[in-house]
Amino acid sequence: MQLDLNLLTALDALLEEGSVAGAAARLHVTAPAMSRSLGRIRRTTGDQILVRTGRTMTPTPYAIAVREQVHELLQQVQGVLAPSRELDLASLERTFTLRWHDSLVASSGPALLSAVRAQAPGVRLRFVAESSIDTPELRRGEVDLEANANPAGAPDIRSESVGESRLVVVVRQGHPLTRVKAVTAKRYAAAEHVTVSRRGNLGNALDDALAGLGLSRRVVATAPTEAAALEFARDSDLLVSVPEATTRSAVADLGLVVLPLPLELPPARIYLSWHQRYDTDHGHAWLRGLARTALAVDGASRPAPSGRSTLV
Repeated sequence: MQLDLNLLTALDALLEEGSVAGAAARLHVTAPAMSRSLGRIRRTTGDQILVRTGRTMTPTPYAIAVREQVHELLQQVQGVLAPSRELDLASLERTFTLRWHDSLVASSGPALLSAVRAQAPGVRLRFVAESSIDTPELRRGEVDLEANANPAGAPDIRSESVGESRLVVVVRQGHPLTRVKAVTAKRYAAAEHVTVSRRGNLGNALDDALAGLGLSRRVVATAPTEAAALEFARDSDLLVSVPEATTRSAVADLGLVVLPLPLELPPARIYLSWHQRYDTDHGHAWLRGLARTALAVDGASRPAPSGRSTLV
């Protein structure tokens, strides 16, 4: 059986774009030529791949099942056939999927997108939300880059620390803690808190630090994103403890107040992660470099606010 590898490229584009016209534009061919490729793919696979539903095209169950495998196979074929090809950013047509913590998307995403568009206008970025459970998208090739506080947990996943930020306390203007001489650990623990956890966890390392001082706090709510938690703080006396670097713009926009965290904790680290299959991928390496710069600028630690842990 003779296979045309061009069909793999066409199939990947069809599954990514979800339409003949979109796939044709992506591969710089005519719509009739892409329609003929779809016909050949249908005859080869014995499946319709895309079926019309109203004005749009819908992938078949088979197409959905093989989408990730097709994309991974294409990346492997390209790596084998052109391992040393120079990267032409001006003509690069590629879509990268990034799963970043929501606060990092807000703080570093615009800088990354601006740098990408300036160098490679044909590249598109898909920022997707983090899941409440650990998912294997990096390993399956569905996600190109992750950025969050978690280092790699598997040997085939690369992780690199690209920045860090100390935790601070965020409150509304006029909050009782803004009128005291110093925010002490005891005053911090006595307040009510909202935490940020995509899994809905009520406790974290802050509670361990407080327990070491013989203190405990009352967490009345959790929010899946920092943006949501800051909204809670804006309209109540709740405290939110978050990395200072990731909340600078949001705090200013919402008119909130940043106070020092009265606990001795190591800074929160930011990790950039990807699958090892992309180690020698020129396009991916280029994007990693831009992402590293964008995250390092906003993730750089500033001097910690003054104030140590005290009980009085």
